Amino acid sequence: MPSLKYALVTGASSGIGAATVKSLIGDGFSIIATARRGDRLEALAAENSGVEIFPADLTSASDVAALAAFCADKQVEVLVNCAGGAFDAATVLDGDPELWAKTYEVNVIGTLRVTQAITPQMIERGKGHIVIITSTAGHRAYENGGSYVAAKFAETSLAHTLRLELNGTPIRITEIAPGMVKTDEFAVNRFAGDTAKAAKVYEGVAAPLTADDVAESIRWSVALPEHFNVDSMVIRPVAQAANHKVYRTP
Repeated sequence: MPSLKYALVTGASSGIGAATVKSLIGDGFSIIATARRGDRLEALAAENSGVEIFPADLTSASDVAALAAFCADKQVEVLVNCAGGAFDAATVLDGDPELWAKTYEVNVIGTLRVTQAITPQMIERGKGHIVIITSTAGHRAYENGGSYVAAKFAETSLAHTLRLELNGTPIRITEIAPGMVKTDEFAVNRFAGDTAKAAKVYEGVAAPLTADDVAESIRWSVALPEHFNVDSMVIRPVAQAANHKVYRTP
């Protein structure tokens, strides 16, 4: 009986992470789903066969070490770093340094910790694909997004540097940078739970990207032949020509 092929998906309790879990199951992967909210992971596993869960805070070194130990005998072939988020919409001059630090920890250090923990397992087995979900914010700055922009620029640089450093190994590195994606939580978290402000982000936009759209870009990148690497893929809804230019119906 052939061994199972595993994908580890972070940020799997909602949004792009949860959608990615479902998409990769459809491509024959067994999934290790991790996030802080264990109850949501349990619900995800109950609805989808082939999902093992491991609740963890990816900014915690001990949690990530425990996750790596859990994965050690699973032969993880794909790591999808989805965990992240934005936590303010302030100007640089008005920004809270504590929120800047939190944004960096969640987006950059969390991705770094998991990648450092899992990549050696891939190298030892001679096979692997690391996918890092960044943002168009990691390619172009915009007003009132300083903390998130800075973190995503760092995460983009992490992906590009890692590809250089792992050149010569059989490890693929893919950065996927989505533009406007409408999920249940991203904008709500950015505006500290203010659903009215969150709704205005998407007001008048007929068809922003969905979590399923981003998950499909991940699934496609992973499914390509092993010699074929998608270095960086920027994806946006048709209505969004750039971070600052979005067509909205009157």
